Amino acid sequence: MKHETVCGLDIGTTKTCAVVAVEGPNGLEIVGFGEAPSLGMRKGVVVDLEATIKSIEAATEKAERMAGVHVSEVFVGITGEHIRSTNNRAVVATISEDREVGSADVRRVVEASKIINLPADRQIIHALPRFFTVDGQEGVEDPVGMAGGRLEVDTHIVTGGTTFITNVLKCVHRAGLESAGLVFEPLASSAATLVPEEKQVGVVLLDIGGGTSDIAVYSLGSAIYTATVPVGGNILTNDVSLGLKTSLAEAEEVKKQFGAGIEDGAQTFTVRTLDGRTSKELTTQQLKAIVVPRVLETLRMAKQKIVENVPRDLVLGEVVLTGGGALLPGIAPIAEDVFGLPVRIGTPSGIGGLTDAITMPQFSTAIGLVMFAANGEYEPSEGARRGAGSLFAKIRKWLVELWN
Repeated sequence: MKHETVCGLDIGTTKTCAVVAVEGPNGLEIVGFGEAPSLGMRKGVVVDLEATIKSIEAATEKAERMAGVHVSEVFVGITGEHIRSTNNRAVVATISEDREVGSADVRRVVEASKIINLPADRQIIHALPRFFTVDGQEGVEDPVGMAGGRLEVDTHIVTGGTTFITNVLKCVHRAGLESAGLVFEPLASSAATLVPEEKQVGVVLLDIGGGTSDIAVYSLGSAIYTATVPVGGNILTNDVSLGLKTSLAEAEEVKKQFGAGIEDGAQTFTVRTLDGRTSKELTTQQLKAIVVPRVLETLRMAKQKIVENVPRDLVLGEVVLTGGGALLPGIAPIAEDVFGLPVRIGTPSGIGGLTDAITMPQFSTAIGLVMFAANGEYEPSEGARRGAGSLFAKIRKWLVELWN
């Protein structure tokens, strides 16, 4: 890793999280963590620049203070309905005289796989190699050093709307930070919650945030499908607030406490009325009648996307739920019914310095950002650095290639 210190920034609809990690003797270790309410984002899209900048500043400042370091560059999580994914294939001839695949060949073939029909208002965020093929031999993970004259790659490509990305980067920049790169959020969450065996057998990761639910499907060790559904926990809180005729704050508390979780016998609970002057008694059955249909709708929307885009012959072993929505009491059995697969709740692991306070599903993305970047899974995309500077970088790169 180039940097000793790496920082991840998850700008969510409900909260903004900053995580600072350092490369220690035993690997990556979290040394700073900061969280601030997020008021300027809606479903992964900036709706209020100033509010978003303030929440980035507040979260980063807390993380810096805890870590005792100054952060200048951050890996930024990105999500939203504007994100799309596709799989592509490219082939190149190897250039060395002894017909051996070199790292330059790998770079060339991955670059070639990025040549896709892309509208002017979209840009590539990730081109992740799934596997390589050397002279017809498929399923090669690392082809460097192998003998062969023809190198192919299958890549998973994630693209996003340039306008939405530019607005997020503008907020980061105006908060006094530079973007070290963009990471699509479910890929970050996967880095923090999934184990290699799950990615190999086949797994669906569903990250249920405040404004969006992000999907990442893995098979044979790599991502084969990623997407975003524009519903999350906030819409459920809204439903509870309307259904119980109480404030959003009260609805959020009730949702967290009972959710869809009470099976037998209704429990009673008290909520304050909208004006806050009186309170009323309700049952968990009444709450369940509001919560379950919305949870089912969210999970079915995610399943529909997967069914339409993931080949049926892929054996998927389980579903991992993470994000704040995974904390909803009783969500796992509902998800098992919808997907017809075992379900577990994914919490961050595989990194040092984790405390009980942050080994929670709602922090999977923020922690995963530093893990994804540090694992070398991150490959800087065009436009991910500083917007305007990327054009000069491209020209410089082209000139270097021309003269070498």
